[in-house]
Amino acid sequence: MKRQYIIFVLTIFAGLSSCKIGKKYTRPDIGIDESTQWSELIQSGQPIQSTESIDTLLWESLYTDTVLQRLIETALENNKDMLIAAAHIKEMAATKRISFANMFPAVEGRLNAQKEQLNYGGDNPKPNPKMSAKAFLTWELDFWGNLRWANEAAIASYMQTVEARQSLKLTLITEVAAAYYELCALDNELSIVQQTLDARREGVRLAKLRFDGGLTSETSYRQAEIELARTETLVPELEQEIKLKENDLSFLSGQYSGDIPRGLSIRSQRLPEILPVGLPSSLIERRPDMRQAEQKLRAANARVGVAQTDLFPKIRLTGNFGAESNELGNLLKSPAWFIAGDLITPLFMMGKNKAKLRAERARYEQEIYSYQKSVLQAFKEVNNAIVSLRKVKEVRASRARLEVSAQSHSQLAYLQYINGITNYIDVLDAQRGLLDAQLGLNNAVLDELLSIVYLYKALGGGYN
Repeated sequence: MKRQYIIFVLTIFAGLSSCKIGKKYTRPDIGIDESTQWSELIQSGQPIQSTESIDTLLWESLYTDTVLQRLIETALENNKDMLIAAAHIKEMAATKRISFANMFPAVEGRLNAQKEQLNYGGDNPKPNPKMSAKAFLTWELDFWGNLRWANEAAIASYMQTVEARQSLKLTLITEVAAAYYELCALDNELSIVQQTLDARREGVRLAKLRFDGGLTSETSYRQAEIELARTETLVPELEQEIKLKENDLSFLSGQYSGDIPRGLSIRSQRLPEILPVGLPSSLIERRPDMRQAEQKLRAANARVGVAQTDLFPKIRLTGNFGAESNELGNLLKSPAWFIAGDLITPLFMMGKNKAKLRAERARYEQEIYSYQKSVLQAFKEVNNAIVSLRKVKEVRASRARLEVSAQSHSQLAYLQYINGITNYIDVLDAQRGLLDAQLGLNNAVLDELLSIVYLYKALGGGYN
């Protein structure tokens, strides 16, 4: 009998490992191979090494401002979305464990004691005590792979949450860095406006002196006052924007609103001139959102396998083993066991299981298109980031030349006004031109920094 039981168990395990109905997952064709190159690099003709990898360029190496580094570290530790994502991973890990456990026998123990009094006819009482100690076993034999497909779907869903957290981490780093650079740019813009405001006040003082001395008309004096008032309105607007940006950074850091420390000024920030973009074929392996989309596709394929195996019969074993007696003293001397097998097969369900299979296949088809769309979106983001970086560098160079010219023009106009050669309106025009040039250069510096930040994110930088 023992030999027969051993053979029976071995036969079951052999059956479990030999049959799994359904189509194994394969990545959909997205038309990318090692020879594929970035279109923007080809069109620009720039000598950029596209075969290098960004995997080893961690964010700590990219963002060298120590204040920014501390802000990012605080955000990664305290950001509520990151904490929610971490808790979601724990939930899916437990769910995955449940699916894994479903493939194995479930054993429960039960201790029972009862006493029943029977008295048929009213004159023949019969006590009927019973005590038992048993272990109950239930097991669904996974001949067709139904439970294994369900476990594979659970694993893919778990990996989705892991990759989702990695994608959120990359997004959070990008948002903190971008907000910090925007804050530094606002600080610099406020400094420019305050310098301009000092120049406006000095202009009003000189215009009043010249007006009181009869050298100029009242019109020049009033124009100087108008420009002073117009410039003064910029200060509270910028102070409001700075405080709102500080609140954004506090929120990203998972903290209540407060002052945000500053490190290097916007003009002192240094990022690489260009990033190693790597081969296009490696992008889907490196970007966590691409890996998340593929895990979602894997889960959909596994659910198709579950629906397909639901069309076949299921075999469940049940049994109990232990002891049962009407006397406690004889309990250990009274072995009892029971074993049964059930074959459950669909007979007539109005095509429900077949409809479920068609529905899961349709969902899988949708996920294929969604995955391909995600790949196209990722490649568009990289190409956009590359062309943006190239163009903002050109804009910054032009803005820098414009600022130099505007500075010279403003100084020349002021000297000519002092010497009575030109009117004060020429000075105001030159000062307005200088202010616009300074603000334009400040924005160009910010745009160049942000273009590197967004290219780093688009490439899945730092994700190993």
